Amino acid sequence: MRLTPQNAVFTAIDTTDLNAAIALGKSLAPISGGIKLGKEFFTSHGPQGIMAVAGETTPLFLDLKFHDIPNTVAGGVRAAAKFIKPNMLTIHASGGPAMIRAAADASAEFGEGRPLILGVTVLTSMDDADLKAVGVESPAEDQVLRLAELAQKNGADGVICSPREIQALRNLCGPDFKLVVPGIRPLGSDHGDQKRVKTPVEAMTDGASYLVIGRPITGAPDPAAAASAIVGGIAA
Repeated sequence: MRLTPQNAVFTAIDTTDLNAAIALGKSLAPISGGIKLGKEFFTSHGPQGIMAVAGETTPLFLDLKFHDIPNTVAGGVRAAAKFIKPNMLTIHASGGPAMIRAAADASAEFGEGRPLILGVTVLTSMDDADLKAVGVESPAEDQVLRLAELAQKNGADGVICSPREIQALRNLCGPDFKLVVPGIRPLGSDHGDQKRVKTPVEAMTDGASYLVIGRPITGAPDPAAAASAIVGGIAA
């Protein structure tokens, strides 16, 4: 997918309401580059619900964050690629080299139409104190860089990272490694549970490949207008 200001923005639709999700998908597909659906929606509605929202043409970021033994993760990737056909699919990079490689190899079986495999590094809801609480003494940025390098060496196409790590990751991983960035908040919006944030323009200027934006769009009184304002701001 060629990167433009429009298709750089994937809207996160985080709801279990199928009709609401379908309506958001239809209204936002022509404006943003695609939609992101995750565990909450998938658990509620399965592959059929995903397809009802995304249809056949809307770029889809399927955010299921697979994390298991390599064989199980490979099976999950194959199932998603066969039955849902997402453009991007997430795994936890902390699952280790063998798991990452298994996911990448499974995706490669689907040729040009395969999903990009993206490694989740450190969740954007976590900061240094949260990492220390689970036994990681390194600062968040160091852990992100460590896991990103591990992901790249084992065949992943890119990583999920917070806006604060974009520049360091570009320096480490080069221009072609995909950086998919949640934790995006337009000026004046509520940060919610995100702790490492930047504006859409800041993130794209720093070198993000794609932005994932949820509540600032879907929680707005007019989601289509909010998406248009964000896309327009990036283009400007």
